[in-house]
Amino acid sequence: MNKASSALSGLYLLLILFFLYIPIIVMMIMSFNRSELYLLPFEFDLVWYQQLAQNDQLIGAARNSIVIALVNTVIATTLGTLTALCFARYEFRGKRVLQGMLVPTLTMPWLITGTAMLMFFFWSGIGRGLHSILLGHVALSLPYVVIIVGARLRSLGVSMEEAAATLGANGWQTFWRVTAPLMAPGIVAAALFAFAISFDQFVISYFLAPVGTSTLPVQIYSAIRKGFTPEINAISTIIILASMVLMIGFARFSKFGGER
Repeated sequence: MNKASSALSGLYLLLILFFLYIPIIVMMIMSFNRSELYLLPFEFDLVWYQQLAQNDQLIGAARNSIVIALVNTVIATTLGTLTALCFARYEFRGKRVLQGMLVPTLTMPWLITGTAMLMFFFWSGIGRGLHSILLGHVALSLPYVVIIVGARLRSLGVSMEEAAATLGANGWQTFWRVTAPLMAPGIVAAALFAFAISFDQFVISYFLAPVGTSTLPVQIYSAIRKGFTPEINAISTIIILASMVLMIGFARFSKFGGER
């Protein structure tokens, strides 16, 4: 590749990154601007963070989103990992059919899924509430966990497990000392994905949230309909910074993708 091609490639990448990140950067900067209408010149102030601290609705919605996302991560990762392990290591009747049924759940629009869940939960008596939101998030997250962990298992093969068995390890010893450590990067990646899906989920949460209770995406949507305030910029900035810290920490202290 000559210098001209390299320069064009670099410029193209720079434009893509600029397009992706400039709206986020502007939003973060404006969360520190005194003006409610984003007037310039810029005047640094923490007034919107102070008002955010007093906004019980946004804080309560954020708390609901975090709790639901954490519980969803534990449940979906556990069930999805066991399912992926079952698909990868065992043969049984109907296995291909069950694996194939994972694909429609990934491609089906969430609007259709949310409508179906709302009708089913009312028909079954489960109703609307944080518990039904959690069930909906687990249902959405499970296929992703199964696919991510399953891909990790397929890349590993069974040679290490067979070697452990020939050396005298029983099933539990093989799993905990060989399979589980090798699966760990895939499990962590799937858990992060499940958390992100749940925390960011709007459609399912909007359909299943009870009156007076909501998650952060639903609360932000409701606030924007009534009139946008920079408090949303403030809480979005906090979420972005927290996410960046978590991802950098994961990349720094894990061996996912190679040795440190």
